Amino acid sequence: MTEKDVFLTPEGLAKLELELEEAKLVKRKEVAERIKQALDFGDISENSEYDQAKNEQGKLEERIAKLEAILRNAKLIDEDEITTEVVSVGSKVTVLDLEYDEESEYTIVGSAEANPYEGKISNESPVGKALLGSKAGTVVDVNVPDGVIKYKVQRIAR
Repeated sequence: MTEKDVFLTPEGLAKLELELEEAKLVKRKEVAERIKQALDFGDISENSEYDQAKNEQGKLEERIAKLEAILRNAKLIDEDEITTEVVSVGSKVTVLDLEYDEESEYTIVGSAEANPYEGKISNESPVGKALLGSKAGTVVDVNVPDGVIKYKVQRIAR
């Protein structure tokens, strides 16, 4: 599988680097200690504490590998290079839902930083894909499972 570029803001990069450091330096030791304690209980064939700790170790190592891959392929979003002419990764976009006459503001980020609850949507999401490359005043169609949403791009900011 080829790894693809992952767009990150400076804040997102710092957050992921901190998570990776904590996972490697703190959480690995905690899980290793739990495995050691579980082994002290004796027979591991029916030792649920051991099984849980080994499962947690597997999930932790998977997350560490994922974080390392993200950071290896990170492309930093330079705020100075973000234009307000067209929507790009890093843009803050105010859109008007034409059906409900409601405004929403989204920041287009890479998939590793996406958090819809914070208004950060991935450039790979249906809304993000539809908005990329559009200009203020443009109406875009967003294909969603329930049909098509029409958004009018109101403003583009950094």
